[in-house]
Amino acid sequence: MEDLLDISALIQLRVDGQFHELDVLPSRTLLDVLRDDLGKKGTHLGCKTGHCGACTVMIDGKVAKSCITMAATLSRAEITTIEGLADDDGSMHPIQQAFWDEAGLQCGYCAPGIVLSSLELIQDNHNPSTKDMEVALAGNLCRCTGYQSIKRSVTEACVRMYPEKK
Repeated sequence: MEDLLDISALIQLRVDGQFHELDVLPSRTLLDVLRDDLGKKGTHLGCKTGHCGACTVMIDGKVAKSCITMAATLSRAEITTIEGLADDDGSMHPIQQAFWDEAGLQCGYCAPGIVLSSLELIQDNHNPSTKDMEVALAGNLCRCTGYQSIKRSVTEACVRMYPEKK
């Protein structure tokens, strides 16, 4: 009898706007599929336990830790990675540009998760308070910035994305 862990599942995903059909083993995480199968190296491996947030992506518009999300459970999901935010011409999304301009990131390892978690916050709340930012970013660890430049970046991104709200 075949071992159940050796039976793959056929899944269909839309990653950063592109359709993919993949055979995945039940033991493979979304992070594995993104980095190893689809070449999405912007999604970083940090802790492998879902604590640091470096692997954060958006699944159907909501942030999720890709290192603890099993790929086989995601058929027909819409995945957005940090690479998926940039325009087709390579220009940065307003939130990426705000983080760049406000020095919101230093080493950049936490950047994918922090930017995507910030984007989810801003889409839900066009004028977040400092406390709102702290709550939204609680699942993302940054060892370099002290978070002040990140908060400035989120505030600047709000101005750029929703100028009518300020």
